[in-house]
Amino acid sequence: MTDIAIIDYGMGNLRSVHQALHTVAPTASIVVTDDPQEVAQATRVVFPGQGAMPDCIRELDARGLRAAVLHAAQTKPFLGICIGLQMLFDHSEEGEISGLAIMPGKVVRFASNLYDTQDNKLKVPHMGWNQVQHSSHPLWKGIDQNARFYFVHSYYVCPQDMQFVQATSCYPQPFVCAVARDNLFAVQFHPEKSQDAGLMLLKNFVNWVPV
Repeated sequence: MTDIAIIDYGMGNLRSVHQALHTVAPTASIVVTDDPQEVAQATRVVFPGQGAMPDCIRELDARGLRAAVLHAAQTKPFLGICIGLQMLFDHSEEGEISGLAIMPGKVVRFASNLYDTQDNKLKVPHMGWNQVQHSSHPLWKGIDQNARFYFVHSYYVCPQDMQFVQATSCYPQPFVCAVARDNLFAVQFHPEKSQDAGLMLLKNFVNWVPV
């Protein structure tokens, strides 16, 4: 049986995710796959992503992966990354498209007129390292408060129920960058590109036993 399945729908940052997981779990069986059966049989599932939401949804459906993703998100340790977070929600402003509706809420775009405290205009997409203020969820074990993670995104999630929020960051106002519910955890940043803090989060995911 596969220990970790990384879902391949043609748009994720697959090689970097695979390498990072292999670094923290060198003896684990890790596959990159677009086979729904292989996803269903894996012990853990990682749903990475980059690109535009409409393209990602289209490719997910074209490969017959929707049902496998929905099932995994409800039944086993599941980690969503970047678009893999956004696609969990009901609706996205990017393309005005419906998501997978696993988490209640929407995905919205950063405003075009953002300024920092020194009145410098901020660019969209938000790209680079940013501090993260996190909860006490098991996936944050060993990660300092205000640790820095790497972001690349123009949209962010607005959960309907704030009890699922597990971390926020600021650009320049606070926005949600991690959510969790039961066996599911998802982040806006890229742990596979976030050096020691990102590797620690991935290691925590590999060892996580949801209760």
